[in-house]
Amino acid sequence: MPPGATISLISLCGLSGLLSACGTPLKAFPSQEEFGSTATYSRQFDATAAQTCEAARRALLSQGYIIGTAREDLVNGQKSFQPEPESHLQMEIRVVCAPDSGDGKVSLGFVTALQDVYALKKSNNSASLGVGALGSVSLPFSSSNDAMVKVASKTITTDAFYDRFFDLVKRYLVVDKSAEQAP
Repeated sequence: MPPGATISLISLCGLSGLLSACGTPLKAFPSQEEFGSTATYSRQFDATAAQTCEAARRALLSQGYIIGTAREDLVNGQKSFQPEPESHLQMEIRVVCAPDSGDGKVSLGFVTALQDVYALKKSNNSASLGVGALGSVSLPFSSSNDAMVKVASKTITTDAFYDRFFDLVKRYLVVDKSAEQAP
């Protein structure tokens, strides 16, 4: 076999290997969403949408959340946790309030809680010096960079979590209604 043919054959094999790697299928995950008629994420309140969102804002504030958005139809709050020295959790709760009756005196509160998990990642850096006649020399200078990196994110799906949140919202709605009825 002539030398040029060998190089062409090696190139062709390399190209075919690259093309076959491009054709590998991505990992398939089963559907994560099952739309159902559960009431995990929503509750009906005997209050206007604005009153419901105000009660949700107060409920979040009472638990140490920092409110990022507070409108008559939307409340968004965040809270940070550090369960371990090299781990960090951030919880974000979003409440959307919508009228659920013609007169607007009944509303629905839709709530979603998202938890992001961060971990401390360390990366070591070292210095090397290349000198033409001597080659490469590695110097003992090293440093470490620490960074918090998001490693997971999930929507909280526990019924008990949302039940406790909605109970707290109802508590603040009761307070609001009694303030309105006072002369």
